[in-house]
Amino acid sequence: MLEGLDPGVLLFLAVAGLAAGFVDAVVGGGGLIQLPALLVGLPGASPVQLLATNKLGSIMGTTTSSVTYYRRIRPDLRTALPLAGAAFAGSLGGAALAFLISKAAFNPIILVVLVGVGVYTLAKPSMGQLQRLRFGHRHPRRHLAAAALIGVVIGAYDGALGPGTGSFFVFALVSVLGYGFLEASAKAKIANLATNLAALVVFVPQGAVIWQVGLLMGACNVVGGYLGARVAVSRGSRFVRVFFVLVLAAFIVKIGYDTAVQLLG
Repeated sequence: MLEGLDPGVLLFLAVAGLAAGFVDAVVGGGGLIQLPALLVGLPGASPVQLLATNKLGSIMGTTTSSVTYYRRIRPDLRTALPLAGAAFAGSLGGAALAFLISKAAFNPIILVVLVGVGVYTLAKPSMGQLQRLRFGHRHPRRHLAAAALIGVVIGAYDGALGPGTGSFFVFALVSVLGYGFLEASAKAKIANLATNLAALVVFVPQGAVIWQVGLLMGACNVVGGYLGARVAVSRGSRFVRVFFVLVLAAFIVKIGYDTAVQLLG
């Protein structure tokens, strides 16, 4: 596959992988950089091949950022592991549906969700600055149940489509469970690692992964993920929140444009 690609296309995909890894490590949503880049660079590939190749690249960067976050933040695994387990199960089911579902059908839904997330975040400027856990010490079962529900729902979305998953995890952990943005980002990386792994469990046996391209972008994801995680940890929750809002705005513009083209075309 690589032999037939122009060097300029390979450079474009490599830069996209680096940028996606950085964005994904800070606040999630690197797939909204990487998937469109794959679509442009590999116009002859099927939607499932693009999604599967994106997962291969993403899991390499997510693994790096997860390890970096864990070493520096030490997120509470009592919540992170149930969240990741539920997300893994949800992603398995979502990936199985990916062969049947049209990606275009999700664009209007994703746009509405992203706009809602952006408005809610801007309306609550203090959200995520301090950690105020809900259902915590008094109701640990409710806390874990809410985390598991978040994992299943967002995991299913990630397996079926994927872009913006990390951002959805961060937002849900901050708004529903009361985590600060930095702690939420650390947990989101662990959950996103689980969803990427589950999707590949389904895609690899089907021969959907374009390995050479995925490994190229994955190597760049590793560098971007390491740099992004270090920057996020050193700058703290305020930086992550600002970055989160900027990335959301970019996602809304991108998906809004795609949706308009889809509806008008």
